[in-house]
Amino acid sequence: MASALFLYACLTTHALAQTQKSTSSSAFTFSIPAQDANEALTELAKQANTTLLFPFDLAKRIKTNALEGEFTLNQALQQLLEGTELAVVTDESGKVSIRSRASLIADKTPEKKQTRTNEDKSFGLEKIAVVGTRSSPRSVVDSPVPLDIIDSESLGSQGNTDVLSMLSTMVPSLNVNDQPINDASSLVRPANLRGMSSDHTLLLLNGKRRHRSAVITFLGGGLSDGAQGPDISVIPAYALKQVEVLRDGASAQYGSDAIAGVINFVLKDSAEGGSVALKAGGFSEGDGELLQIQANKGFALGENGFLNATAEYRQQQGTSRSVQRDDAISLTAAGNTFIQSPSQIWGALDVDEDIKMALNAGYALSPSIKLYSFATAAQRDLTGGFYFRNPQTREGVFSRTNNKTGERRLIVADLDGLDNGIACPSILLSEGNVLNDPNYALIADNQTALGNNCFAFNEWFPGGFTPRFGGTITDGSIAVGVKRELPQGWAMDASATVGYSDIEYRISQTVNPSLGPLSPTTFSPGGVSQVERTFNLDFTKLIQTVFEDPVSIAVGAEWRKETYFQKAGDEASYIAGPYALEPPLGLTQGFSIGSNGFPGYQPQSAGHWSRNNWALYADLEFYLNEALQLGVATRVEHFSDFGSTFDGKLSARYKIDETFAFRGSINTGFKAPTVGQSNVINVTTAYGLNGLEDQATLPPTDLISVQLGATPLTPEESVNFSLGAVMQMSEQFFATIDYFNIRLSDRISTTSAIPLTENDVAILVSQGRADAANYNAAKYFTNDFDTKTQGIDVVLNYGFLLGDWNNTLLLAYNWTDTQVERVTLYPALVNNEIQLLPNLTSARIRMLEDNLPAHRGSLTLEQRRDNWSMTWRLNYFGSFYEDHLDASAGMDIFGSAITTFDTQIAWQFTPTTRFTIGGQNLFNTLPDVNPFQGEVGALYPPTSPSGINGAFYYLGLEHSFE
Repeated sequence: MASALFLYACLTTHALAQTQKSTSSSAFTFSIPAQDANEALTELAKQANTTLLFPFDLAKRIKTNALEGEFTLNQALQQLLEGTELAVVTDESGKVSIRSRASLIADKTPEKKQTRTNEDKSFGLEKIAVVGTRSSPRSVVDSPVPLDIIDSESLGSQGNTDVLSMLSTMVPSLNVNDQPINDASSLVRPANLRGMSSDHTLLLLNGKRRHRSAVITFLGGGLSDGAQGPDISVIPAYALKQVEVLRDGASAQYGSDAIAGVINFVLKDSAEGGSVALKAGGFSEGDGELLQIQANKGFALGENGFLNATAEYRQQQGTSRSVQRDDAISLTAAGNTFIQSPSQIWGALDVDEDIKMALNAGYALSPSIKLYSFATAAQRDLTGGFYFRNPQTREGVFSRTNNKTGERRLIVADLDGLDNGIACPSILLSEGNVLNDPNYALIADNQTALGNNCFAFNEWFPGGFTPRFGGTITDGSIAVGVKRELPQGWAMDASATVGYSDIEYRISQTVNPSLGPLSPTTFSPGGVSQVERTFNLDFTKLIQTVFEDPVSIAVGAEWRKETYFQKAGDEASYIAGPYALEPPLGLTQGFSIGSNGFPGYQPQSAGHWSRNNWALYADLEFYLNEALQLGVATRVEHFSDFGSTFDGKLSARYKIDETFAFRGSINTGFKAPTVGQSNVINVTTAYGLNGLEDQATLPPTDLISVQLGATPLTPEESVNFSLGAVMQMSEQFFATIDYFNIRLSDRISTTSAIPLTENDVAILVSQGRADAANYNAAKYFTNDFDTKTQGIDVVLNYGFLLGDWNNTLLLAYNWTDTQVERVTLYPALVNNEIQLLPNLTSARIRMLEDNLPAHRGSLTLEQRRDNWSMTWRLNYFGSFYEDHLDASAGMDIFGSAITTFDTQIAWQFTPTTRFTIGGQNLFNTLPDVNPFQGEVGALYPPTSPSGINGAFYYLGLEHSFE
């Protein structure tokens, strides 16, 4: 079986050609003794700082010549391989590869077949990954663990414009939902690999750990509630050479978060050429208009280095898949003519501006020393909607309900003070239009003394209001490092990285009700930041032992520091104004406190919190014999806030023959509670059993949390195992099937919303927490439940000719099943008796188990001929469950399975210019209509795995240059 090996970089064929074209004419100093060809070619690639593809199994059986002196790459290869069974092949594009002489003789006839071979991309078999190993890089079929390798061309063959959506299309076990109205989750969408939470997947950039986002998904659709995962969407897609998705637990290799797997983003590293691309499109409903500009350019740094730069700019309008709410319809029917239609919008957010940049650089100081650095920067402005504030029922703004009598009255601010001066009339609210109430007319008439003294927000918002929520996301990272060949065959890699994520929230078209008529309508409620600093020192070596093949050993150390910042909002966003409702303090005006919808962070909740950790790790990979490959990894890690963990991994691959192989792994893993989860304080408006309410999400050490039964967080722990099979019939056909099983205990999440009783509030106020009176309910972070997640991944890749068309057929399928096996029980007072009850509601448990579709798959056909290339893709999303609005109020949605169709056609109408036309969800296939659409106006279930926006059509133009 032909497999491939390279050093320093992971390249697809196109990028390989560009790199080798620039190095084939350069002279290098070589010192390579006579040895096995696989080791000699590996050493040559290191000393030339390039990439070589060669038949690994054949090379192990061949001895090379010695090589000493200064040569070009081609000269060095010719001398090294002279007289052997291996030959140097350079195609028309300048790509250098090593082939067996027998295969070259077989390929000479017919001539047409030889041309096809040169143009062919080997159907993915030459794509090599470093993720999941610190030994020699490997291809998909050679890996002992499940691995997807997606090149830049595949990423670009679809209408999606951000990397997260692109990957979810290509990898069926990766799910991402739209988040139309879901607090900060709308701004940084959580991604779920293998049915796990968004912070169970570790991100790498060029093999280095990437920082997590500052955003905590307080409302994460059940599965990602409380997660603080990475923000994949800030990585510029145009900067990527390929993406490597390791679908296997890897905490023993990479540390915390790698429970579901690892995604490694590999940046382009060409030292010459470049391209500019323009894309425009929109949805079939006439909204969501897109404009995107991308540019990439490679620069040579002398004869031994490169700098590759990428920039992206995107604007995209929001969408609306909404109907009018039932309560808004009732208000209009009652004579309120000020109601907007729709009163609330469900759809994609407005992307006001999205700028991304990436730099990747390397420089060889000598054949044994290489410097490298890479950086990314991004800034994105997003704006979306919140829930409609009904002008007659929204508690704390327009109305106040007597809990004993059930009477609802209009809240009126008595500006000269209660029981002082002019008294304000009491207005009982009913189904009728309050604007027609005679007493309201007195309040609204500002020409009178009573009207000037008495104020209701209906005067500003007679038809209610819907806040606009958004933020500015700023993200950046930089890494610097050095690789050096040491004596006795050791190689060293020392690096330092810094990552930064920041979000500044904003909310408009709302009020701080407690300020009455003094309230502004636009607020800056504060922001959060995450800073991570990481230092790595790695050593690797191939050691000759009693085994026929050398043993690969890798050892290393890592130090990391995380800091989480929470910044206070402007005073108006959090202050308790003169008309606040705080019964324990004796104030009875009745208005809620803070910018309604997202109250600002208070000064007492602002601050920064840090922790550091260090790790020691070791990997060992070797062949017991020609058929059996084994890998062992261990890692010990110590955290300053909760102690140490120890994890291990064992992987194996057994080759039955040249066609079939079995593979599997077993490993333990962990995810440390983040600094943000341990310290954040957030208040948002969400739906509960009684409708819209203010819910506080608090750290487990907060007094309110402790009052409700919270305990300090501990790490999540997992045991993973996988078992799979690989079949490779030829270079044109391979298939893999893998079963995985992940048992995760003490999962960190937020509790379901727990109502605060009057007794709770009184106790907390007596302890100095007067703000407790502002919340209807509270949630806190806790180790709340255990799960078992199992599934099957199937991948098939088949390349074939049909007439003059070069075709690749790709099948990917995933089945995932999650079961909640244990929930934490908490003491609760029921009928004057203390009982132990779960906090998780049955609806929340079902969301954890069934919100993601159990079955997902895609069938892709890629076709190429002359100047034309076409992509056709069927996407299948299985049935799913949604607890509508996460309210646990009986609004259960059972969504049907859905199949969508994508296509893209590209025409290379000049050697340097390409035109593209395509459609995502071409036939506008939409999910089932929401049976509860009248509740808040969502036409379709918001968590539908296929999305709610329908067909998206686009045009693209790309120009390449030297």
